[in-house]
Amino acid sequence: MDKKFYITTPIYYPSAKPHMGHAYSSIIADFFARFKRMDGFDVQFLTGTDEHGLKIQRSAEKQNIDPLEFCNQISQTFRDLSQTLNLTNTDFIRTTEDRHKKTVQYLWNELEKNDDIYLSKYSGWYSVSDEAFYNEDEIEDIDGVKRSISSKSPVEWIEEESYFFRLSKWEKPLLDYYESHPNFIAPESRKNEVISFVKSGLKDLSVSRKSFSWGIKVPNNNDHVIYVWLDALTNYISALNYPDTDNNLFKNFWPASIHLIGKDILRFHAVYWPAFLLAAKIKLPLKVYGHGWILSGDEKMSKSKGNILDPIEIINEYGLDPLRYYLIKEVSFGNDGNISQERLEDCINSDLANNFGNLCQRVTAFAIKNCNSEVPKDIKFEKEDLNILDRYKNNISIIRDKIDNQDINFYIDFIINSLFEANKYFNDQEPWKKKDDLTRLNTIVYTTLEIVRKISFLLYPIIPQSSVKALKIFDLMEEDINLTSIENNEFLVKGKKINKIDILFKKIDKNND
Repeated sequence: MDKKFYITTPIYYPSAKPHMGHAYSSIIADFFARFKRMDGFDVQFLTGTDEHGLKIQRSAEKQNIDPLEFCNQISQTFRDLSQTLNLTNTDFIRTTEDRHKKTVQYLWNELEKNDDIYLSKYSGWYSVSDEAFYNEDEIEDIDGVKRSISSKSPVEWIEEESYFFRLSKWEKPLLDYYESHPNFIAPESRKNEVISFVKSGLKDLSVSRKSFSWGIKVPNNNDHVIYVWLDALTNYISALNYPDTDNNLFKNFWPASIHLIGKDILRFHAVYWPAFLLAAKIKLPLKVYGHGWILSGDEKMSKSKGNILDPIEIINEYGLDPLRYYLIKEVSFGNDGNISQERLEDCINSDLANNFGNLCQRVTAFAIKNCNSEVPKDIKFEKEDLNILDRYKNNISIIRDKIDNQDINFYIDFIINSLFEANKYFNDQEPWKKKDDLTRLNTIVYTTLEIVRKISFLLYPIIPQSSVKALKIFDLMEEDINLTSIENNEFLVKGKKINKIDILFKKIDKNND
């Protein structure tokens, strides 16, 4: 059976330019996409922008421009970010595209046909910033301003005619689904949060608005636009050409392998979205993973708080791969992560420059000088050589399993420990003292070079550009990177030319004098 993998980021709300939280979600998704391709999977990787709703309309009005023109400008910054982050996404969807509108209106008609949508009146608290409705017990009064307890965003009282989705009808089916599919929501803390929310009782959900016009019109009632979250969530299937369920994209990639999202939009993805799908008789995604927030100090990064680290500025100063590596390593996946420039610099120096970069430089320079710029031919493995080489082959099945359970922490720890062991091996074996025993010298060099190859393969999903540079030592290309060669315990070809390598990572001068 063909191996298929479909991963999605949240589609980003383009009310302002991208920030580090957007970069983090995208980089993590790209990590999984690259790993799966490296493991022989056919990967569909979707990102994009969610461009409807009152917040967009108001932002456009402030600038005195048409909402679509506003979205065209901001959405392009997110598309540019995808390129800047070196993402391997296969599609970039915008909710203003015709392909998306058609799918949303089709889904609406299916929900209405199945008696899951009805017309009534809505009154309650609404957050423009969150594009979300809140119950009385979900808001608080702060200095005379009503705010959401969870997001702290201001809310306003709204009363108007609205279409409703019969969310309450799906309370028990959802709970049954969570029980029968224990891996549907991850990590465990998020699953418990969702189950608790649903058990507290689901109320029917307002799924249209009359108070603004910027959105997809309700079929057969142009006075209403479709609620932005019913609109936005549908991108995951509109990008696969639903309702054409016979097309190859939908047949091959739905249900999605994983929706990767921030924890602040968990309810929409783990409650509303599966309820819509159940009502429309569409299979549910296999997993919804709610990762943590990127923090500055003890606070979530946000434009309103003015505590944003601009990913573009960081990349311009330090490079892309250091940022990718730092975010993947520093933020324990699933939890909130507190980041800073100082810790980024420490990470570049210790892990990338001193550890990986130095290993590549040392062994390459030594091989060029002492092994005729070739992968050594005359070698004889001893126990300590085979032990360190077999570590990779013996752990591939474990690594696969950990990745399938989104255990990035295990993966990065494995690489860091491998680098430490590789440097220790080279130091302890002291090949520079073995010039009277060329077979042993050659074996040490061969073993270390092979470790560099294997580690470069494993680092590829994290720091792809730097890994490809490192592999130029052996004239290997990006298309040569695969897990099979590690699993099969393949080794470097003896006698292959070794190329000099440029410095991979420049150390950051931390002298504050």
